[in-house]
Amino acid sequence: MPQQFNPGSGQDWGAVNVGKGTLGAKSSKPKTARGIDMAKAAGLVATEKKYGAGGNKSAHSHGALSAKKLEEADDVGKIARVDKSLSKAIMQARTAKKMTQKELATAINEKPQVVAEYESGKAIPNPQIISKLERKLGCKLPRPGKSKAPPKAGAGGTAGKSAGNGVNRGGPPKRR
Repeated sequence: MPQQFNPGSGQDWGAVNVGKGTLGAKSSKPKTARGIDMAKAAGLVATEKKYGAGGNKSAHSHGALSAKKLEEADDVGKIARVDKSLSKAIMQARTAKKMTQKELATAINEKPQVVAEYESGKAIPNPQIISKLERKLGCKLPRPGKSKAPPKAGAGGTAGKSAGNGVNRGGPPKRR
């Protein structure tokens, strides 16, 4: 036999206040800047500084130099900049397409300052941005050359020894 619904059971018929807080109780939250400062001084309010919260920084903005870029730099205080040939090629390709710096920047999802830095030669070369520019402009741009690292000591004498016996350096034996 099915159970019957009892409307009186399990109901909470207590008073509910919908609106601004409880009736009669005044909130003690400070409303003005002076009130907030006084509450901070009294120790009633704790604040936190959230670094980078709510910002709209591009991943490629170069406000602060990364530690990796500083480590890779050869000379003390000298960071690789965009080559003049690259900046000139970007400028020529952009003007051939009859685009402004702002139009090109929005087309590659970057800030206009990034395109301006690349064209003026002040930017630190980023291969991702250069490839975006190449795709949008439809031409190959001159890439900055990688600096050649000096050869490691002791690596020159063992180059051809493991090729004849069928063993790849650290890997499984060759298949026959």
